[in-house]
Amino acid sequence: MSKVLDNKCPGCGAPIHFKPKLGIFKCDYCEGEYTAEQLKDMEKINKEEVDTTNYVNYNCPDCGAEIITDENTAATFCVYCGNTSIIKNRLSGEFAPSKIIPFKMEKQKAIEAFKRLRKGRPLTPKTFTSENNIEKIQGVYIPFWLYEVDVDGTIEATATRVKSWSSGDTHYTKTDYYNVVRTGTMSYHRVPVDGSTRFANDMMNTIEPFDYSKLIDYNHAYLSGFLAEKYDVNKKDAFKDAETRTLNSTKEEMLNSMHGYSSKTIRKNKLESKEKNVEYALLPVWMVNVKYNNEYYLFAMNGESGKFIGNIPIDKKKTILISIISFAVSFLICVAISYIIFNMGGAA
Repeated sequence: MSKVLDNKCPGCGAPIHFKPKLGIFKCDYCEGEYTAEQLKDMEKINKEEVDTTNYVNYNCPDCGAEIITDENTAATFCVYCGNTSIIKNRLSGEFAPSKIIPFKMEKQKAIEAFKRLRKGRPLTPKTFTSENNIEKIQGVYIPFWLYEVDVDGTIEATATRVKSWSSGDTHYTKTDYYNVVRTGTMSYHRVPVDGSTRFANDMMNTIEPFDYSKLIDYNHAYLSGFLAEKYDVNKKDAFKDAETRTLNSTKEEMLNSMHGYSSKTIRKNKLESKEKNVEYALLPVWMVNVKYNNEYYLFAMNGESGKFIGNIPIDKKKTILISIISFAVSFLICVAISYIIFNMGGAA
């Protein structure tokens, strides 16, 4: 049986939400303000009451409506009263996060970032960034695996130095070949890998980096007002991505340390990675769903840094018009140059 946890104001019992800008939890009804630690302490004091009153099976603790989620949703909303509910067994045991970065950016910041997309992009449709096109905007805590990785080994490369010179009418080229070896160990801290198949890896990779100095111990109270996912990619499978990233980074660093060569070709690559530690964390992301001309576009904003990414459509009419103008300008320039050369020749 799945249990649902509801975040209540200790003062009046109304839903309480985390305010990223203030860094506190605030009740919209009695205006009570609490820190995460205060809520945690109060939860311990009233644990027995919470267990018998606020935990029910897929039902909203406020209005009793049925809460419908998929198997990977760990925190959701009641579609009738808007209350946040956390499905306890999806954030406990092996699915219990150890760390979390709370939202720093408010919802309005994501809206403003979307509206600024046209800046410096003349081919973006004029009406695309209208706020009216936003179908849905939601703050979501995305599950991430954070790996500590050591990469150790050796790279051997064939490198060349090329020298060219001329003597009279003859041109000479001399190529020297070298066997270059690099051996060493590199340590990587908190290499992030998206633990959810629901979100595209390229989007989650692009939204990095997060400031991991902002990581704190997980507290379910920070989920108030936001959705949350539990991982469906286990740490063993996710490590394959961390391994690929760290091996490639080490290879590039070793190649970059081979200075003064015209070319470098790897002959032997004996690099091995070793997982030292892994943490399971929830990281904040604003997801912005946009509908434009009957097509859907997905954007994401790093809820800690404000970095905003997504694919932007191109205005076809503008593209054609700019191409015509560019062709016309190029044609006129060619005509002008031809006219000048012709007249200079005639004058001579």
